[in-house]
Amino acid sequence: MKLFKLVKKFNAEEEGAVTVDWVVLTAAVVGLGAAALAMVTKGTGAASTKINVALSSVSVKTTF
Repeated sequence: MKLFKLVKKFNAEEEGAVTVDWVVLTAAVVGLGAAALAMVTKGTGAASTKINVALSSVSVKTTF
């Protein structure tokens, strides 16, 4: 009978479930952030290459 009470008490506790939920949600947010960072990095790399090419062809006049 004591075993059944222990199992019933274990099923009634929710603290562990809440912790697991937060861990899963945090992992999802981190994963989405990493995916967004990868997309932004790819786009900014292409843009910086174009800017470098454009600025390399410009000559700066140093006299007035």
